[in-house]
Amino acid sequence: MTIPDKSQQVDEHADLWLTQAELASWMSLVRLTARLPWAVDAQLQRDADLSMVEYMSLAMLAEAPERTLRMSALAEHTNSSLSRLSHLVKRLESRGYVRREPDPSDGRFTNAILLPDGMRKLESAAPAHVAHVRHLVVDNLSGERLRRLGLDAERILQRIDSPVR
Repeated sequence: MTIPDKSQQVDEHADLWLTQAELASWMSLVRLTARLPWAVDAQLQRDADLSMVEYMSLAMLAEAPERTLRMSALAEHTNSSLSRLSHLVKRLESRGYVRREPDPSDGRFTNAILLPDGMRKLESAAPAHVAHVRHLVVDNLSGERLRRLGLDAERILQRIDSPVR
């Protein structure tokens, strides 16, 4: 029995490690996913006295029929736990931006409703926010690259959201 030389040996653990190119891309993505939300949040805090998740909540409510969403749906849209979202909505309520009330179709659920002051706050925050998003992301990519980035992000999100097999 001969021992194969190094050129013939197969590293049985090779698939456990990223290649240099994969690692470089992965680390860029990790830095982006950590720093982009921070940069957006800092701009919103500075210019609108809103956190990113507060802005997202107001925006989701503004897009919803009758500017109303179940708290559970809003939590899903903002990637928040119900507990965290409840505290957030309580802060928005205290500022006169939203109100909560039982869902008339099923009283077991609570709806969050965007109020006129909340819509005005969103409308006043939007121009600077959109300009910042354009500066950081949209204007930094061609239309095709932005479209592909969106598709790639959706593909990764589908993998995250799908059950493990």
